[in-house]
Amino acid sequence: MKRLNNKLILTGILVASFFSSCKDSFLELQPYTQVSNEAAVATEADLLVALRGTYAQLRSANLFGRTIPVIGDLGADNVFISSRNSGRYFAFDQYVITTASADYEGFWNNAYTAILRANNIINSTLPENANVNQLKGEAYAVRALLYFNLVRSFAKSEGEGVPLVLKYDPTLKPARNTVAEVYTQILADLDKAYTLQTVYNGSARFSKYAARALAAKVNFYKGDYAAALTFSKDVIDNSGFTLLTSDKVLAYWASPASNAATVKTETLFEVSADATLNAGTDELGYIYNQAGYGDLLVNEELYKLYTATDVRKGLVVVGARAQAENPALIVNKYQNVAGDRDDKKVLRISEVYLIAAESAARSNNEADALKYLNALTAQRDKAQVNASTGAQLIEDIILERRKELAFEGDRYFDLTRLKRDIVRVGGNYKLRNVPYSNNFRIGPIPQTERNANPNISQNPGY
Repeated sequence: MKRLNNKLILTGILVASFFSSCKDSFLELQPYTQVSNEAAVATEADLLVALRGTYAQLRSANLFGRTIPVIGDLGADNVFISSRNSGRYFAFDQYVITTASADYEGFWNNAYTAILRANNIINSTLPENANVNQLKGEAYAVRALLYFNLVRSFAKSEGEGVPLVLKYDPTLKPARNTVAEVYTQILADLDKAYTLQTVYNGSARFSKYAARALAAKVNFYKGDYAAALTFSKDVIDNSGFTLLTSDKVLAYWASPASNAATVKTETLFEVSADATLNAGTDELGYIYNQAGYGDLLVNEELYKLYTATDVRKGLVVVGARAQAENPALIVNKYQNVAGDRDDKKVLRISEVYLIAAESAARSNNEADALKYLNALTAQRDKAQVNASTGAQLIEDIILERRKELAFEGDRYFDLTRLKRDIVRVGGNYKLRNVPYSNNFRIGPIPQTERNANPNISQNPGY
């Protein structure tokens, strides 16, 4: 990974300055070279600076700022590209992805940059205390989050995964670890994160139970439903987080603010953007909101799934797009494209309920499955009471995942997790059916990475 690590010589060890006007006190980073990790992270204050820099990297448009959530909906069947558009993300709409994909290359490079920043925190040699443990615990959780998104984007459920890089080494040219090895590392990191963290600092930073929620999701995607159920129950029963109630749904999505340290409603972890530190016109909201590019429109088949009594129907607006679709179904989850921008929701307690429901159903515990499913739907569509059993119950939960998590970047990964074909009904798609066997269901290892690192293999079909 010579190219990647040359870049990381500049970005892996960081100093930063505070911007007092930022709502989350994130840092702008000034890289420098020829400084050992011990010197760069010599105090607890340095550790906090480095952690905030790690969080700042997540805000990149190539990561959670836009690309990861866009792939998760456009690559599936929730949204499509308007006939009048800015020319972005066609490859994911049409499945004409190449090894020169700038989106996947940016995803890869920014993810490993953030991982190296997390590594510098994890590998610091400061004496242990509660504060150092908290900061290191957050870094473990961030590293796990990045590896989870890398492995589910660049690999299928078995075989070759992605390289595990756990310390700074500019000479390293690693081969790909197996998918199993990557998942083992992710879960080990999340165990550390859960153990080390004791403080909740609001939803813009990881916390003990955000790490536990991610562990539930990782096990869920891995197919270990017993562990997914155990971890999701821990979050539901012990975290203190509460489901978003039906009367608050629209206001929740209209607000750009993250949870303060005194609030434990709905959002366990989100990637923050504010009026000062944001991706500008590359923010996720800008590609959905008609005051921005407004390129991505809702598939009418998804819209039809929301009944008249479902509060989430208000998160899609029936409007028109000038010189294009009329009527147009417009995403209304991202309303703030100027000033304080919308944060990107990564982990919500609502999803934890759905993980618990599907994991219980797949573990032959239908009573718990219905309990968790109906707890959520009671706050979304009071007319809906689920009473199905067997295979139909699992299908009902999967459908509820689609409705609840729409436009947040999970649908594509869900269909891959389930090894299902993508069947696009409705919408203006250039490619209607994408079988699970399609090689482009996972991303290519960027060609620039392979040019620099002869030890890393390419995915089939690229």
